Amino acid sequence: MAAENAQSKQARIIDRIKSFILTCPDFPKPGIPFKDIMPIVQNPDVFSDTIALLEEHIKETGVKVDVVAGLEARGFLFGPPLALRLECAFVPIRKAEKLPGETVKCSYALEYGQDTIEIQKTAVKPDQNVVIVDDLIATGGTMAGACTLMETVQANVVGCLTVVELDYLKGRENLKHALHSLVHY
Repeated sequence: MAAENAQSKQARIIDRIKSFILTCPDFPKPGIPFKDIMPIVQNPDVFSDTIALLEEHIKETGVKVDVVAGLEARGFLFGPPLALRLECAFVPIRKAEKLPGETVKCSYALEYGQDTIEIQKTAVKPDQNVVIVDDLIATGGTMAGACTLMETVQANVVGCLTVVELDYLKGRENLKHALHSLVHY
């Protein structure tokens, strides 16, 4: 009964989070229904609930997380508060040439081309447990690239988190690590 009530409460919170996500048709190009998560972060209660659900999922796995890595740019919104709640470090994964000092880079394929992401060389140490967070997963290219980047520095990717998953684009299929998303379209 208690587990059922907890699941029911979680479903209500997820429905509330979803109600704050706007769909912007034809952005940034015709035919693309952009999912705008900014209303979530503009509402302190909804934002707090979103971070709490991401934290709850990590704690349910029982894995100790050493680093939350956030993908540029909207992963930077959800990563730092999650890292604070998990009492671990936050590391930004940036687009190429955005970080000072020595970096580790990873190039990956996109639907129409290629992109490169990087972290500072000393940001993540070998054998640290890393959770990668972003606002949304579509085709999965960027998240898969982030996982490869973490593997390059010999970190353990213990999970991937997103607020939104566009199920119809099957991005989950491009990952070899567990993905947990709160809202599905």
